[in-house]
Amino acid sequence: MELTLPVLVVALGKSLLFAIAAVLPIINPLATAPIFVAWTQGMNDRERRHLATTIGKYVTLLLALTTVLGSLVLDFFGISLPVVRVAGGIIVAYNAWLMLNTQEPAHDETTQMAQTLTRQNARREAFYPLSFPITCGPGSLAAAIAVGASLHSPRITETLASLTGALMGMVLVGTVVALTYRYATALLRKLGEVGQLVFLRLMAFLLLAVGVQIIWEGVRGLILSLPGH
Repeated sequence: MELTLPVLVVALGKSLLFAIAAVLPIINPLATAPIFVAWTQGMNDRERRHLATTIGKYVTLLLALTTVLGSLVLDFFGISLPVVRVAGGIIVAYNAWLMLNTQEPAHDETTQMAQTLTRQNARREAFYPLSFPITCGPGSLAAAIAVGASLHSPRITETLASLTGALMGMVLVGTVVALTYRYATALLRKLGEVGQLVFLRLMAFLLLAVGVQIIWEGVRGLILSLPGH
């Protein structure tokens, strides 16, 4: 039976909303905005906007590729989703621990760090660790894999419509990340220097908790996969 245009539009809309609802709360760019601000101290507005846009593009690319190819790649290499969660959770927890224990640098040191990041390492730092795993971590990628696995349908046209909607959702998520980071300084300016430092420490602690939670979910999945469970 040939599917009508309204049916395909509904499939596209449902997958778009499902992708946003599944991924955006996990990414939660407002929670990582203070980390972005702290990482880019000393940069001018143009450099910060460019970096925010680059991170948004990387996040979109990561989510889109994971949605389309994630489950296939894991099956090809024989890697289970719980193992990905454990490995990714360790990375998230490690970066959060470093942020939680890093002492506030002096002004000159901060400016020098920002200049080094801008001139030499901006592209590399934009992807790791700012895009992955701080902004788009294993939890987000696992959700994207789940979204991609739910898009399959016996009808190829409906599958393509659902896939298109999911990819549109990932583009919107990446756009939200870019806009949040772009205006993060203005959003946090009212907190003041001390308030930003406190908020950064709080967000680092919450990020550490997220990493531990991801590790636990992975360990729990591995335990449940054992014989007898």
